[in-house]
Amino acid sequence: MRGTVWFVGAGPGDPELLTVKGRALIERAGAILFAGSLVNEAATRWAPPGCIIADSKEMTLPQMAAWLIEQAGAHETVIRLQTGDPALYGALIELVQPLDAAGVPVRVVPGVSSAMASAAAAVESFTLPEVTQSVIFTRVEGRTPMPPGEDLAALAAHRTTLCIFLSITLLHKVEAGLRAAGWPEDSPVVVVHKASWPGEELIVRGTLADIKQRCRDAGIVSQAMVLASPTLGARHWPDLVKSKLYDPGFTHRFRKACA
Repeated sequence: MRGTVWFVGAGPGDPELLTVKGRALIERAGAILFAGSLVNEAATRWAPPGCIIADSKEMTLPQMAAWLIEQAGAHETVIRLQTGDPALYGALIELVQPLDAAGVPVRVVPGVSSAMASAAAAVESFTLPEVTQSVIFTRVEGRTPMPPGEDLAALAAHRTTLCIFLSITLLHKVEAGLRAAGWPEDSPVVVVHKASWPGEELIVRGTLADIKQRCRDAGIVSQAMVLASPTLGARHWPDLVKSKLYDPGFTHRFRKACA
């Protein structure tokens, strides 16, 4: 018997932000491999008695793949529980390739990204009419190099919303990239540490000029999302361009415009 390995997005931290489908799979799983360095272990609390649960934080990629293949030989449902959404910075393809080579069926269940959870925590919108309609998910270069044309300065030049992952220890590079793209010193920046984690979430608001010092003062050194956007703080703007979709003078197939 060969089971299926499900890559399940565990969401940003709050176990209640698991999808209904993800939780249902956990409830019938024979084995779960979770990313303990990032995933809240509480997400495994719905596992059935006898479920084999292992933490991958000390495993290498080959060890993780071997574990999943072994468990798929013994259980119908095997789960790789990944932080956020498996499609974002989750080594999904690196793990899928050896499973494909071993003939193990693979499925993916999406999850709530920390970018979305951070915007929710701060009550911010990534898009606003006539301000920006685009969102860029990126990171700055650390030990993992960035491909040509994807340095932060080039992306920030679009002056759209930036969700900057895995970069809290490289805020000096974030600042340099935004400045190189011409962002003014008073540009708003929001940093959210452990978005949605019960009792651990921390929101720091600042500007390009002072966000690094504010984060240092707050002791934020890991697991944080950096948001830079011309939409930040719009909740308090006195004048806001409204969406045409809900304008009384806008006609669409469900509603005729009012005179």
